[in-house]
Amino acid sequence: MPMESRNPDTMPLTAGETSPENPWPLRILSEKLKQHIENSPFSWVEGQLLEANIRNGHAYLTLRDVDADYSFSVTVWSSVMRGLETKPEVGARVVARVKPSLYTKTGRLSLNATDLRPVGLGELLARLERLRQALGAEGLFSPEHKKALPVLPRTIGLITGRDSDAQKDVVQNATLRWPAVRFRVINTAVQGRDAVSQVMAALDELDRDPQVDVIVIARGGGALEDLLPFSAEELVRAVFAAHTPVVSAIGHEADRPILDDVADLRASTPTDAAKRIVPDLNEEFAGLAQARQRLDRAVNHLLDREAMLISSLRARPVLATPETIITTRREELMRWKERSGQLLRHRVERAQDEIRHLALQVRALSPQQTLDRGYSVTQRADGSVVRDAAELHLGEAVQVRVAAGKFGAAVNHIEPQ
Repeated sequence: MPMESRNPDTMPLTAGETSPENPWPLRILSEKLKQHIENSPFSWVEGQLLEANIRNGHAYLTLRDVDADYSFSVTVWSSVMRGLETKPEVGARVVARVKPSLYTKTGRLSLNATDLRPVGLGELLARLERLRQALGAEGLFSPEHKKALPVLPRTIGLITGRDSDAQKDVVQNATLRWPAVRFRVINTAVQGRDAVSQVMAALDELDRDPQVDVIVIARGGGALEDLLPFSAEELVRAVFAAHTPVVSAIGHEADRPILDDVADLRASTPTDAAKRIVPDLNEEFAGLAQARQRLDRAVNHLLDREAMLISSLRARPVLATPETIITTRREELMRWKERSGQLLRHRVERAQDEIRHLALQVRALSPQQTLDRGYSVTQRADGSVVRDAAELHLGEAVQVRVAAGKFGAAVNHIEPQ
């Protein structure tokens, strides 16, 4: 049955009620989609203009995402174009206030823009600064998270553009400094929409290579817009999560993408990166020579000092004339011997004097001394000394001892006390 003759009352109200026997006419689906899409609110979007055709005052643009391969057609009607300060130009980075629109006759989905503004350098710098502060507040730039570079890497991973001056600077200068250095180079896009994804893929590949000890991301100088991929949040977080130390060598000294802050080492230029990642062979040889000279001086100084010490010891009297100590000890022994002899003689003399004095005392108190003064001692026959005359008997024989000799006598007279 033709579509025009269908009764609207029997037509399904919702998509879920349609069936092969009772379908919607295509215009119904288109109208419902248009109604649904155009109920969407206005949105501010950002992108880069790939095409900009202006006809009859209207602008027909193709807007592409700055980081991914997504694009959309954008229409700017003449009434809006008249209020724009600058006309759209291919390659410009813009923000637009858009609302989706479906052209039902062809099913073409596009965006209608009610405002279009170019993104200036100041706005880009402000965005980068806000992102830099947000990532810094998370601790991605903290020094404690920085990994130390190896003193002499086995293999250096290099991410850079194909046949770029940055690659030549890094490889040539590093090879001049250390001829045995090895590189694993992965060439990627270093600007444009594919730069972030390709650099992240190369970073992941090198980070998983156990032979790669350090990774260098290098690019020559350029405009701020050209260096924006190296400030992309996803790339910055990937560098922070890498296990291998990462060196950022982007642009010139004045260029400072956010990658410089999260990298383990920031090199001002690709040439500076080559100087920072490998030592200079000539400087190392010079350092070895200086170290050998210092070692020689230290050893010679030690030997000279020890030789002087030995000479000083040999010059001491105890080693120059070893018999001196024997002679000295002999003299000391003789002095002690003489002194001990003197003390012993003095002691003997004092003892002799004491003996003589005691002998005199003994003699003075002895009975013989009494006898010498004219006294006598009378003894009975049994030898006992007569102390009391009453003890004797008349006619008893006694013995009388005098100072010189003794004699016998008989008692013929007794006179008691």
